[in-house]
Amino acid sequence: MKRILIAASLCVSILGANAQSKIEFEQYKLKNGMNVILHEDHSTPIVAVTILYHVGSKNEVKTRTGFAHFFEHLMFEGSENIGRGEYMKTVSSNGGILNANTSFDRTFYFEILPSNQLELGLWMESERLLHLKVDSIGVQTQREVVKEEYRQSDNQPYGSFLREMFSRAFEKHSYNWVPIGSLDHLNEATIEEFVEFYKTYYVPNNATLSIAGDFDKKQLKKWINTYFSTIPKGTKKMLRPTIKEPIKNKEVRDTVFDNIQLPAVMMGFHTPEQGTPDAYAVDMLAQVLSQGNSSRLQKSIVDEQEKALFVGAFPFPSEDPGLSLMFGIPNVGVELLDLEAAIDLEVEKLQNELISENEFQKLKNQIENDMISQNSKIEGIAESLANYFVYYGDANLINTEIDRYMKVTREDIQRVAKEYFRKDNRVVLHYLPKPKEEK
Repeated sequence: MKRILIAASLCVSILGANAQSKIEFEQYKLKNGMNVILHEDHSTPIVAVTILYHVGSKNEVKTRTGFAHFFEHLMFEGSENIGRGEYMKTVSSNGGILNANTSFDRTFYFEILPSNQLELGLWMESERLLHLKVDSIGVQTQREVVKEEYRQSDNQPYGSFLREMFSRAFEKHSYNWVPIGSLDHLNEATIEEFVEFYKTYYVPNNATLSIAGDFDKKQLKKWINTYFSTIPKGTKKMLRPTIKEPIKNKEVRDTVFDNIQLPAVMMGFHTPEQGTPDAYAVDMLAQVLSQGNSSRLQKSIVDEQEKALFVGAFPFPSEDPGLSLMFGIPNVGVELLDLEAAIDLEVEKLQNELISENEFQKLKNQIENDMISQNSKIEGIAESLANYFVYYGDANLINTEIDRYMKVTREDIQRVAKEYFRKDNRVVLHYLPKPKEEK
């Protein structure tokens, strides 16, 4: 039995060492400005083909919101050489899966395919980059899809949370609206406006092609050259917001009536942009508060005081200064103000006292485990490489970002708690059930 335990321990150690080994990659740029990042991994016969376009809702104008998210859908509509509705069918019929997502700062597309279908994935991504169909049929079809998505969001409990929070937190910056945007703006937009957006942002010099998995690098580079190098570089001016949100010195409070059964309290604190030293400290502070069953909010407010069914804190990473969020649902018979006060008290403890050495070590262990898990799959590696390059200008942070977390001290966590988690630097929303006659 002892030998079995020793062997098991050795296996865990070996797996852990492998999981933390350096992620090798090659990076280069095509003449048309497209960035290419390649990570070769022959452990499984699959490959992730991803493209990150550096365009999100913050690149929209206030009278035409929702365009970035709309194109996330429109890009699956078809192209000159891919029939309408055939994009997804083609990938799935060849054993692959695909999806996309839009944030404030980017739009990200990925396909995970058997490695023998790598060329197919490259062709399909190049095809819609060069020849996407932007016509009345596709636009109307995807308008209806987005409308349904909007309705589902509104019908989901607390589904309007981000929209309500960010619209109050940001007065000047384009984080004022969320990626789904305005249905009225999409309905009012002309085909010419959609074409203009496509020609502005869906260009090689605004794209990062990140590929990870089982491939022959020499052959892959030939295919990339064939399918992407001749796509013309974009020449239109891209909107990159330079407006800085003014520093806040007054709390914003409001009540939102929603189709919910249980009330909730929500908070948003203005915090620095991702990649800054303080952003890492803010992230670690949020983990102290709410990651795991032994976290402070869970242990104190949910388990011991029984004031909440759920309470959590989570940073919302963004390219420009953004928000760190908190969310709580009170237990039966508990007033929202009482739950809010209990959350405030836990924040005040972090402002007034250093976390213990034991808690700090546990926190660092959690972060290390999270980063290993994030890059345990090839699609995660491809996405991380693209993110690090686009947002930070350094794809190798996939190997070294952990050092930035490890530089954060207990004193840093206390300092950012005082500096950013102030009541005059936040938005507080009380979500309440709509009166019965309004539902």
